[in-house]
Amino acid sequence: MTELSTELDAIGIELRRAYAGRLRRRRLVRMTASTGALLALLAATAAAAAGDLQLDPAKWTILGGGSVDNGQAEYVHAKRVDGGGTSTFMVEHDAGMDRYQAFLLHEKVKAAADGTSPVPVTTELGALCTREQLTRAEQTALDAVRAGGSAQDAVQRAFAGDPCRGLAYAAERAEWVNAGKEPAGNLMPGVK
Repeated sequence: MTELSTELDAIGIELRRAYAGRLRRRRLVRMTASTGALLALLAATAAAAAGDLQLDPAKWTILGGGSVDNGQAEYVHAKRVDGGGTSTFMVEHDAGMDRYQAFLLHEKVKAAADGTSPVPVTTELGALCTREQLTRAEQTALDAVRAGGSAQDAVQRAFAGDPCRGLAYAAERAEWVNAGKEPAGNLMPGVK
């Protein structure tokens, strides 16, 4: 019986050692996974904090992004952590630029963002608005919002026969200037 008892003790010791080794491996795997998740969070935070696009990683998961013209404009695609929708954030460093050049920069970063968007995007019809078309669109939009109407609707009606890409930009600029969110100097020269 002592020989059997000794063998059982030895088997018990081996089983405890094997189980302890398995626990160490499981802890290592869990620690590695936790470290990987932390690194992914830090990478997302770093991506969100790149440049001027500071997104709160507690609220947003970064899906991708980029820049154009050596960082002159940047964009980030992000998804709400709470299960909400996907958004694209853009920033353009256009202070002091000719307003038409600022518009072209906007269209360039928008095209780059649309090209990598994780969700389908709609694009405006027509060629890129010329200086004259953009000026006319901004004036039409500004007149409409001052009269209490819709800038988007007014611009769409005015350009129904000859649409160009940039009408939404023009309407938005006019709305922001009218609301006091942007200075009137951000409109095309000649828009009053």
